[in-house]
Amino acid sequence: MTLPPSDGKLFFELMWKLQYYANQKRGFHKNIRSMEEYASLDSKKKLNARNELWKDPDLISAYVRENPDKLPAEELQIVEKWTRFIQGSFFLFRHLKKGSVFIKDDLVYSVHGIQDPLEEVIPTYALPQMVEAVLLPFKGQIVYDGLLMGYRVHFGGGIRSDLNDAYNAAKQKIESLPRLNLNSLPRPSSNQGKTLRQNSGKYPIFWRNLKGITRFKTPRLTLPGSVLKRHS
Repeated sequence: MTLPPSDGKLFFELMWKLQYYANQKRGFHKNIRSMEEYASLDSKKKLNARNELWKDPDLISAYVRENPDKLPAEELQIVEKWTRFIQGSFFLFRHLKKGSVFIKDDLVYSVHGIQDPLEEVIPTYALPQMVEAVLLPFKGQIVYDGLLMGYRVHFGGGIRSDLNDAYNAAKQKIESLPRLNLNSLPRPSSNQGKTLRQNSGKYPIFWRNLKGITRFKTPRLTLPGSVLKRHS
């Protein structure tokens, strides 16, 4: 699942303008004089500006206040919502027609590709995969910021089984809630990084109908602390 072509084009136009702004403020590439020049750089040369945005989201707020590119209100609102990004390590669990399943702690996100399907970036045969990603709201959907970094981690049968059980449990226990606008992404729980714990009790599960977000309350979805420490 990808965004419509016009939305995919808009996403990158806004992202490159925002990253160019960060580049100018931080002086990473002082010889770059326009957004078009910046957009033509290869991905590695964009990394500093990209990482700076998520390290210091005040840059996003400053861009919105100054609006140096004279964006219309609708586009400026899209950028403003990116201050509510979710960054970290996720299990990329499965590709579905309606989006790719990302799992982090007690939340499951259905993530759209931008211009290329995510299954072309990380093929189905390689799943599950642990990835480092930044998730963003975009026109009521969830996307990533254009960069996924994978880890060379082998998942044994136990982890695979736990992920599958939790995902299936969420599909079977759906409580529909009123449709809401996706103004922000739900934050992961404070349990991130804690070691997996055995718990024989039943875990409450419910669905939030926000175009692709399922919330679980189960330690099965907490990334193992040893894995996070190893790759952080």
